[in-house]
Amino acid sequence: MIFGAILAGGIGTRMGNVEKPKQYLMVGGKPIIIHTIEAFTACEKLDKVIVLCPEDWLDYTQELFDQYGVSSKQIAIIPGGAMRNDTIMNAISYVEKNYGLEDDTILLTHDAVRPLVTKRIIEDNIAAVREKGACDTVVPATDTIVESLDGHVISHVPDRAHLYQGQTPQSFKAKEFRELYLSLTDHEKETLTDAAKVFVIKGREVALVKGETYNVKITYPSDLQLAESLLGGKE
Repeated sequence: MIFGAILAGGIGTRMGNVEKPKQYLMVGGKPIIIHTIEAFTACEKLDKVIVLCPEDWLDYTQELFDQYGVSSKQIAIIPGGAMRNDTIMNAISYVEKNYGLEDDTILLTHDAVRPLVTKRIIEDNIAAVREKGACDTVVPATDTIVESLDGHVISHVPDRAHLYQGQTPQSFKAKEFRELYLSLTDHEKETLTDAAKVFVIKGREVALVKGETYNVKITYPSDLQLAESLLGGKE
């Protein structure tokens, strides 16, 4: 079976002093999370979409879905975890409890605040996991990336031709992810910034899936303005 996991556990501190987590802010006439959910439920290859949000916002999320006609048959709303990978583990536990966890169970994890993900990206993730076992959605880096070890002077300038910017979905065989994650040391877990790194640390291949420059993550107020423009044009 194939599951989407919409990671909506953040509270959006970088968005500034807002009254609700950023995934619930309005853009293009709807809450951000509704755009994201609609992109996933439009993909008929997904058996279920799991939405993981702060526990205090579970009822509000359900009310939003009812308001915008999101079918409860397609969606499950459950609490997220303290950290990103804890949230993913909650999704895997839900799958195991309700559907069973097989070697070929696929999980696509996606930021709730990336509302411009496309059906093509979602389907390419599914195909890549079937072939390689894990994948990351990326776009080539267009700016020069500089490394600074002390935050004051440049330590290294890597070759941009080999650099990519990570997006989501990040997708993988759910059972393998759980096994690899549980085998990490506490120090290795502290270095994690996303799910793909779990596979990299353990020496597994992670395929690249072509993203889109407009598959932006809404993090700052300026991102809201960009998404408003893109979604307004789309609608």
